[in-house]
Amino acid sequence: MAILAALFAAVGRQAGRVLTTALGWASALLFGRVPRHKQQLLSLIALGSLLWVVLVLGIVLPAAGTFLLTALPLPGFIDQNWVRLAMLIGALVLPLVVGLGGLFIADAASRPRGLEAAKQVLRGYPIAFLLALTIIFLAIVGVVRKGRNLARRRAEAHIPIVVHDGGYEIMVDDLESALGEAGLTVERRPAAAILAVPGRLVARVAGGDVRALVPDQLMTLFSPVLEVDLYPSDIAISGQKEAVARARAAIATRLTATAAYLTTSKEAQAVEDRLNEIVLARGRSHEKKRPGHLDRLIEDLRAIDPTLATLDVDYSEWEVLYRMRLQIERDLLVGSSVGQGLQPPA
Repeated sequence: MAILAALFAAVGRQAGRVLTTALGWASALLFGRVPRHKQQLLSLIALGSLLWVVLVLGIVLPAAGTFLLTALPLPGFIDQNWVRLAMLIGALVLPLVVGLGGLFIADAASRPRGLEAAKQVLRGYPIAFLLALTIIFLAIVGVVRKGRNLARRRAEAHIPIVVHDGGYEIMVDDLESALGEAGLTVERRPAAAILAVPGRLVARVAGGDVRALVPDQLMTLFSPVLEVDLYPSDIAISGQKEAVARARAAIATRLTATAAYLTTSKEAQAVEDRLNEIVLARGRSHEKKRPGHLDRLIEDLRAIDPTLATLDVDYSEWEVLYRMRLQIERDLLVGSSVGQGLQPPA
């Protein structure tokens, strides 16, 4: 029983990471920044999308439908034909519920009305399909990568992110530089083209200027001992144990000063924006050697403390923000560039 409990716990943690990774960037494209108090609604939309796919498979594939019916602990007085009818109704209605949930994610002041609201509800059909596709796709990619790393006896690490608008190339440049400074020489390689498919489909449904936010080509930073796959919503590191540890440290410190969010809620990302303004101002003052500018940056940084003291976000996000704030202060005080990697021993 203890082994089964540990197995279920590991599967649950992996599913949670997949869900977080999928929702972080996909929701930014489809719904914009989502406040903390609506994150649960976003999770329900994702779960509803997965349930819709299950219902559709049960209807389209008779064998799958029979399996679902036999797996459900139905009382004897419930006719299976009624259950099949309920599955059909659910497959038709559930995407409308997903679209309605997307409508309520928007702020009341900017929420569409009338015909536009109806269009938003109808968008639930492609949104349900794409969210389910993204989650399932990432789960499959994760399982394949995990199996490959186990077979090759390689360590792995993941860092969830949400790339800034148009910031993918900037992030790739910064992380390649950070790895080089950490003594890890890597070369750029195009990632498998299929890995970009979910993002492009989500961007197509999102419409507008959002399509420009999807990178034309995903990149991998590669060396004989290390492989870093860079997605708009995840950084996957694999390789020899020591190389992975050094790469994770270099990437984590540089992410404080590159074009990517480390949090997903609207409130936490607003704090990241304020921190990023200080990082950019530090870069400008470093170039022009402005006297007294460092003291003003320290004051701006400490002005964020009252916000952090009362910020209502998940502890994991608060901890990330606090770590970023301390790192920026440390880099400012020692006179180094913000995001300077930890130097490995000689």
